[in-house]
Amino acid sequence: MKELIEYVARSLVDDPTQVEVIQRKKGDSAEISLQVAKEDMGRVIGRNGRVANAIRILLQVAASRDGKRAFLRISEP
Repeated sequence: MKELIEYVARSLVDDPTQVEVIQRKKGDSAEISLQVAKEDMGRVIGRNGRVANAIRILLQVAASRDGKRAFLRISEP
C-alpha cells in the first residue's frame, strides 16, 4: 500500500524528491502519512479535494483486498 501511494504522489507532483510516505501499522489497519512540498499540496489535494479523495479510494481498495483497513493523512514536511 505504501508503494502505491508513493507512486501516485510522485506522478502528480513537480518535485518527486520531496515526497515522503510513512506507514504505521495498528493491528489490522494501517495509517499512511504522505508528505509533499508546500508548492505541491494543491496538486495532491486537487480542486475541492477530488484528487485526495481518489487517492484515498485507491488506498481503501488495495487495503480491502488484503482484508485490512487503511487511512491516509496528507501534510507538509
